Amino acid sequence: MNIVLEYIVPLFGGVSLIVKRRKGLYMSLPNVAYFSMEIAIDQSLKTYSGGLGFLAGSHMLSAGYLQMPMVGVTMLWSYGYYDQRIAHDGQVEVAYIRKYYDFLQDINVSTEVDIFGEKVKVKALLVKPELFGTCPVYLLTTDIDGNSDWARSISHKLYDGNEKIRIAQETVLGVAGVRILQAVGYKFDVIHMNEGHALPAAFELLRQYNGDLEEVKRHTVFTTHTPVAAGNEVHWVDTLLEGGFFAGASRETAVSLGGENFSLTVAALRMSRLANAVSQLHGLVSNKMWEWVEGRCPIRAITNAVNLHYWQDERIMFAKTPQELLDVKRQMKVELFDYVANVAGKRFNPDVLTITWARRFADYKRAWLILMDKDRITKLLDEDKVQIIFAGKFHPDDVMGKEMFNKLLNRSHSMHNVVVLPGYELQLSGMLKRGSDIWLNTPLRPFEASGTSGMSANMNGTLHLSIFDGWTVEGTFHGINGYTVEYPELDTEMPWEERHWKDHECVMNILENEIIPTYYENKEEWARLMRQAIRTSEAYFNSDRMVIEYYNRLYQPIAHNDATAGEERKEMKIAEAPTFDAWTFSNIK
Repeated sequence: MNIVLEYIVPLFGGVSLIVKRRKGLYMSLPNVAYFSMEIAIDQSLKTYSGGLGFLAGSHMLSAGYLQMPMVGVTMLWSYGYYDQRIAHDGQVEVAYIRKYYDFLQDINVSTEVDIFGEKVKVKALLVKPELFGTCPVYLLTTDIDGNSDWARSISHKLYDGNEKIRIAQETVLGVAGVRILQAVGYKFDVIHMNEGHALPAAFELLRQYNGDLEEVKRHTVFTTHTPVAAGNEVHWVDTLLEGGFFAGASRETAVSLGGENFSLTVAALRMSRLANAVSQLHGLVSNKMWEWVEGRCPIRAITNAVNLHYWQDERIMFAKTPQELLDVKRQMKVELFDYVANVAGKRFNPDVLTITWARRFADYKRAWLILMDKDRITKLLDEDKVQIIFAGKFHPDDVMGKEMFNKLLNRSHSMHNVVVLPGYELQLSGMLKRGSDIWLNTPLRPFEASGTSGMSANMNGTLHLSIFDGWTVEGTFHGINGYTVEYPELDTEMPWEERHWKDHECVMNILENEIIPTYYENKEEWARLMRQAIRTSEAYFNSDRMVIEYYNRLYQPIAHNDATAGEERKEMKIAEAPTFDAWTFSNIK
């Protein structure tokens, strides 16, 4: 008997599609539990540090908008990441201020986890979908009555520098996260580990499946986010064992999966059915980087994206003509510059080309690159050809990142048209992306796995000027919707200092010979570039596309039909799979 089901699928721009399908093997989407150490949903909820959290927040927002069967699992950080501000001595200060929220729902659900010989109670609170428009998100905390002071401190600070606290945080996220979902009755088909922090979730499944690794793999997928060593955590296996990280698995089992100097990424690749990198270039880098790992799952490339509905200013949507687009941009610059004057004491001109570098202060991201030739950049600044804004956070224990921030901050005081803004969080990020003309991205290739800030900047008519790395390879087309730094020796061996100067020279040549003349002498062309940047980001770098792609290529059983999935193809019952003529499309509204 042929049973035809009808689905209404929301597409972009308010368009919906009615899909009719015969009853077959795949009748419903899998229930997904998305585990991430940080998720940036709203400025008012301090559960994030930077790019990874921004990405996870967009994932949750699009899952909610598309009404996908998904929940998020993350931590409720009592002190957030940290508050960044300028101290009385003019240097950047790391401050920890306790956060309080009255809008989270106490669902009266808790569990207990063994961590470093102590039974730690974990409580869950809920971000309801109607609050911010996300899918349901569960927040875990140990900062509750009944726990010791040490146990309470586990959920105090995101990415705590203390190794034992860090391991405890990951154990809570993964092990307690799985148990909390089961306690609330959420029947997940797939656990998505967003980075290796959530790996204990796979070990908790291994415990529940009585050591059956193949059964764990059927329910687990993994996203790797960076080729940088610091982003691929390694701990001595015995320390993890003491911390409860392996949920009762033996030392021998743990070593077989991640080694004695235990690599979270390696173990995640061995415990997952599928994994993904976060851009097409990162897919190539990751497969090369981890090709030595025996028994690893396939690594696909699913390019990151950001939530259009959250990041794009409505005025951009309604600007129809080139002049309207330029007028909206100028107004958004005025709004940003009021903030700049209040925080930094400098008055910026909305008619001057404004360049922003805003992201995590890590050395490979090279915030200082545009300032390398002091005389050359000072000439442009003093002639009011450009204005430059820097913003971003460093890890509180990153001495080099903090020093880099302070050097730029001190230098900005004596430079015309340069400011460094503290407190780079969602709200400031949005203002910068709306009020800038150029979004500068200067990573040392190929260490930028993806990057997403330029996508949301593009959505607001801010053009990307970037090293040819990460998502830029796919989405920034020189002279069409932005500018890229490319040259024949891009991937040849070169001393780092020489590479820095080469990249700086290219950035400055593009700025002086292409960007500045176009901005000041050909406003119609500038407006065209803005429009193309907006169209590109709307068309492909919207996280609605990303979430749909995750379902199609990572979560759903149809993924087994991809040749890259290897032997897993054999698990698919081909005879029951729907054929092409089982689909009809009608009633496009």
